[in-house]
Amino acid sequence: MPGLSAHESDQPGPPAEGVYALLRTSLLAGLAIAALLFPLAAMAGLSAKAGFDTIDTLSVEVAETDPPLTSYVYAADGETLVSLFYDEFRRHVALDEVAPVMQQAMVAAEDARFYDHNGVDYRGIVRAFVANNNSGGVEQGASTITMQYVRGALQLNADSIDDVIAATEQTAERKIREARLAMAVEEQLTKDEILERYLNQAYFGHNAYGIFAAAQVYFSKHPSDLNLQESAMLAGLVQAPSAYDPITSDQTQALARRNWVLDRMVDIDYLSHGDASEVRGLPIELNVSDPPNACIGVEGTPTEFGFFCDYFRRWWRQQDAFGATPADRERELRQGGYTIITTLDPKIQEIANEHVVEAKSKNSKLAHGAVVMEPGTGRIKALGLNRTFSYDQSENGPHSNPSFDRKGNYPNTVNPVLGGGETGGYQAGSTFKVFTLLAALDAGYPLNYDIHSPNRVATSFVSSTTACGGRWCPKNGSPEMAGNRDMWSGFGMSVNTYFAQLIDRVGADKAVEMAERMGLKWRSEGDAYYASEERRAGWGPFTLGVSDVQPIEMTNVFNTLAAEGKYCEPMPAMRVIDPEGQELDVAAPRCHQELDEDVARAATDAGRCVTESERKGVDCGPWGTSRVVGELVDRPVAGKSGTTDDNRASWFLGYTPQLTVGGFMADPDYIFNSVGESNTGVSKDTVGKILRDALKGEPKLDFTPPSKEIQTEGKGG
Repeated sequence: MPGLSAHESDQPGPPAEGVYALLRTSLLAGLAIAALLFPLAAMAGLSAKAGFDTIDTLSVEVAETDPPLTSYVYAADGETLVSLFYDEFRRHVALDEVAPVMQQAMVAAEDARFYDHNGVDYRGIVRAFVANNNSGGVEQGASTITMQYVRGALQLNADSIDDVIAATEQTAERKIREARLAMAVEEQLTKDEILERYLNQAYFGHNAYGIFAAAQVYFSKHPSDLNLQESAMLAGLVQAPSAYDPITSDQTQALARRNWVLDRMVDIDYLSHGDASEVRGLPIELNVSDPPNACIGVEGTPTEFGFFCDYFRRWWRQQDAFGATPADRERELRQGGYTIITTLDPKIQEIANEHVVEAKSKNSKLAHGAVVMEPGTGRIKALGLNRTFSYDQSENGPHSNPSFDRKGNYPNTVNPVLGGGETGGYQAGSTFKVFTLLAALDAGYPLNYDIHSPNRVATSFVSSTTACGGRWCPKNGSPEMAGNRDMWSGFGMSVNTYFAQLIDRVGADKAVEMAERMGLKWRSEGDAYYASEERRAGWGPFTLGVSDVQPIEMTNVFNTLAAEGKYCEPMPAMRVIDPEGQELDVAAPRCHQELDEDVARAATDAGRCVTESERKGVDCGPWGTSRVVGELVDRPVAGKSGTTDDNRASWFLGYTPQLTVGGFMADPDYIFNSVGESNTGVSKDTVGKILRDALKGEPKLDFTPPSKEIQTEGKGG
């Protein structure tokens, strides 16, 4: 901590006659000594029971103080560091995990008589007075390691700024309380326990709180591996971390302070003159580490897993187990010292990053991303995006919204482009046909439900346009789609007029309800308006994807199909372990059977017509919209593509029994911009390559086929 005091020597103080001489010659000096000695008298004379009860109660609180600890977030392998979260970079270590020479250096620098006094060093008080009187200033203090620990604990336990000031103000009252508490703490804890707590509490500068952080920041090593010169340098920092900082200064003061600590170690027989001499002439050699914090490097440098890390942070803020409010939960993450094993697969993340950037440069205003999930658990394996997670947007390109005169969010951004925040998302086009498909199957319509589907069809839904007499009348993407279609060919070829008629017969309210069952939220004012109970039955265009959706949200819809109807919340964590090593029950998959298995299998069977050309016993029509995916993946794969009016967004959601990948492209800064017709197939290509590479070496599993009943029986056409 800044400004902590040190003792010059453990030798007996000046002879009594020397003190008396000073008393005789200086009234001021006498008053100073009285002030210094007053705590001793006060401790002996203030014996009111209430006072001691208060001190005893407070000392228990002080002795049990837990300083803020850093939370460590790892990938699924338990080894790859995703990020740290901390207000104070600190990790607790036991005393036997600290090199003995480091323990000795700290005692020598801060409290040479630590093992001899009862929390208050009477000799030190007198010695500090003499030194300060001779210098005319404050050269020494009389605070012991125990008193310094008490002061720090009081600050950590403070409920207000006033309490912090009271714990540090230079008053006799504060000194008395601090000394009495130190003596009480010494009765409750052993010397080693006090030293351990102090080493974990002390501030070493450069955002390093506690000896673990100090060893990491300055030398990139564990405190058990510290050598003599490193230990002496670190021990010397505690008195004035800024003044002695060897990273930001020319090291002159840091070197002098380190050598002073070596001399102190010699004085109290921790070190021989010869050993000290060998080290005294050596330069300070650092191996500095800047630990990342909250998904960003300390110096603002981006981290490799920034977008996944940020999604995890947003998930944590929503968990009631960690506090009453989002702010309380984030504080718990930054101070609670948790070890979190996330669902992130570093290999798959690398694959996803490679393919999204390969397809669309980070310097493009168009965002191209991919979400990779595991069926049956909801675990997010990767979040790839052609952006860099960084707050530094000084070199970003211009904003694409013509009404904004500022930098755009590319190539750097911290916006939750893939989901997890409050952003509305993007229209997903024909991928929404899956909700009408599921609603129809759930209502008893079979896969072979046949509807004549001309190039344009008028529906019963009311429309503000006059083209079809006030009725909603969509048309197909191309005249070749017209004809008699069933769910296999209608879904595989993405026939608009088939699904416009199907939602008319099943009910738009049933399709909207299905989307809600599959996890969709209505974030925009317009979506909430049309999805309301009184209006959803008239929302026919819903089947063509006029609503906004976040990529993680939409990927999870198809992840549910891959799991045969088992819906699982998107989950970024696998294990959460508290500082005591107890695993909390907060990261288990949160799943339930939302769809009948046969309904989900039937939807997958229709989805295979999108990607596969040859289907035994199934007529998928003359083409599927995304057969390139089947060729790339070279294993059973289902999915659905989607584009919007004016090509404002382009999507493909693909899955196998083992993995689901959702890909999209849009302009997050201005969603009305077109991605261009040349980019409508990019997401298909990216998803296919990610599935191919991520599943390399894995068995080629087939989907379970739906029952004959749901294929050919039911209400009929």
